[in-house]
Amino acid sequence: MQIGPQVFRRMAAYNVWMTEKAYAAAGKLSDAERKEDRGAFFKSIHSTLNHLLFADRVWMGRFTGKAYEHKGMGVDIYDDFDELKAAHLAMCGDISVFSKGLTEDWLAETMKWVRTTDGLAREHPRWFLVLHMFNHQTHHRGQVSTLLTQAGIDIGVTDLPGMPDLIAEA
Repeated sequence: MQIGPQVFRRMAAYNVWMTEKAYAAAGKLSDAERKEDRGAFFKSIHSTLNHLLFADRVWMGRFTGKAYEHKGMGVDIYDDFDELKAAHLAMCGDISVFSKGLTEDWLAETMKWVRTTDGLAREHPRWFLVLHMFNHQTHHRGQVSTLLTQAGIDIGVTDLPGMPDLIAEA
C-alpha cells in the first residue's frame, strides 16, 4: 500500500488552512492566556504551537536536507507569538512547495534516520513518514483546538471536507 502525491498535496493545503485558523483563534487571547499551563502535554497553547513547528522542521529537514532551527523536543523555538506565527506560516509554505514536488517513486523509497530522542536507527517508506508528519500535525492541532475551546474561543470547522476550496468545488 502506498499513498500518492495528490493526497499529500491536499493535506498540505489542509495544514495551511488549519494553521491559519489556529493562529487567528489563538490571537484572540492575551499572551499570558496563550502561555498559561492548561494541563496539556506541552502545557500551553503557545508551547503546543511551538511543538508543531518543531516537529514540522525536524521532518522537513529529514525529507529535504534543509537545516531548520529548533531547540529540541519540548523547548519553545519562539517566545514571541507574532514571530512564532510568521515562522509557522512560512513552514506551511515550505511544506506546500515540498508536497507539489512529490513523486510516486520518491514516496516509495525507504528512508533511514536516527531519532535524536533515543539514538535508535529507524527505517520506513517515505510515504509512511510523510503521512506521519501530517497525522502528527492534526493530532496536536486537535489539542490546540481543545485548549482554545476551554479558553472560550471557537476555532470553527476543522473537518477536511469543510475546507473552503473543497466546498467551492462541490
